[in-house]
Amino acid sequence: MPPASLARPGSPTSLVSLVRRGRASSRAELSRLTGASPTTVAGRVDELLGAGVLAEVAGPVTGSGRPPRRLALRPGLGVVGAVGLGEQHADCAVLDVTGGLLGERRVPVRVGDGPDVVLATVSGVLGELLADQGPAAGPLLGLGLGVPGPVAFPGGVVTSPARMPGWNGADVAAVARPHLPAGTVVVVDNDANLMALGEHATDPTAEHLVLVKAGSGIGCGIVVDGALQRGARGFAGDISHVTVPDAEPVACSCGRVGCLDAVASGAALAQRLRDEGVTVAGVDDLLDLARDAHPQTTRLLREAGGRTGTVLATIVNLVNPDRLVLAGWLSQAEAFVAGVRSAVYAQSPPLVTDGLEVRVSQAGPRAGLLGAAHSALDAVFADLPRLTSSR
Repeated sequence: MPPASLARPGSPTSLVSLVRRGRASSRAELSRLTGASPTTVAGRVDELLGAGVLAEVAGPVTGSGRPPRRLALRPGLGVVGAVGLGEQHADCAVLDVTGGLLGERRVPVRVGDGPDVVLATVSGVLGELLADQGPAAGPLLGLGLGVPGPVAFPGGVVTSPARMPGWNGADVAAVARPHLPAGTVVVVDNDANLMALGEHATDPTAEHLVLVKAGSGIGCGIVVDGALQRGARGFAGDISHVTVPDAEPVACSCGRVGCLDAVASGAALAQRLRDEGVTVAGVDDLLDLARDAHPQTTRLLREAGGRTGTVLATIVNLVNPDRLVLAGWLSQAEAFVAGVRSAVYAQSPPLVTDGLEVRVSQAGPRAGLLGAAHSALDAVFADLPRLTSSR
């Protein structure tokens, strides 16, 4: 199913996409942006109004006379769910068809309990969040779900995840559907990919964007020309198992040694500190030590940032992005951010780094949820006949 952004210019799907993203609110704007004739656009807008997908609402009054009318998605058309899975928790949210957040909740889960248990839990939470909105919000149209592991695309099958025991080969969408209302569209993707989408949706001024999620593990999402790049099988941007030059031979879950995830992730740094006699339970403790300027922690964070930046420098050289975004727990540590920035600028030529913006995520912890919602909305609106026939 193609995303709405790739629909034929002037098609009903492309018109809805422009209205949904706030790029057009009148027939004239739709005609100008799509290149379709005013007559063609007017006819298709009338069809969308009749189908209950679009509505005409009063615009702001700028003077005397009749208030202008603008096009918008019909209120009560429905909502989408968004879920971001972690190893010990799940962030759940419901959003309206414009991507506006309606309600959210973090719940404890253990990803090691397996897909059936975890997806039943988060589906129940989504049901409660939807019930809180009342019937006026409309039905659950779709669900976007991010997981902390590689996801084959198309298909949504989790493949060789390092931190998701019992999930390898799981068709997450198929497992989730029995817990959801009939007809709910389910989209599954790697969490870093969805965070990149969420970051781009928050600030679309950068058409070419690379986002690295550095938390317990490390992942990367790449946006080019405003579209997420998944590669041939969905694994583009999976930098976890890139071998870091001159790294110590630490064993990785993939069976090799010296992988970025094994030497620079939050889990790896916490283990290093424990090996050095520092009491650390996880990434939260690691960040607390960093805020207190703990010397060993600061040193390891800067070293991890440098190693991550070395890997990212190759991607920056290849993609030539406008923006490199640092997200995840480790992006809260100044030493890590400084290490990344230093390595990228040192190992990439001025032709690439001139104009490159390196910054911490603007969307913050909600980046993955926003990306999951937009991914689900793209899938829902890519199949307008199905959407209108279900109404």
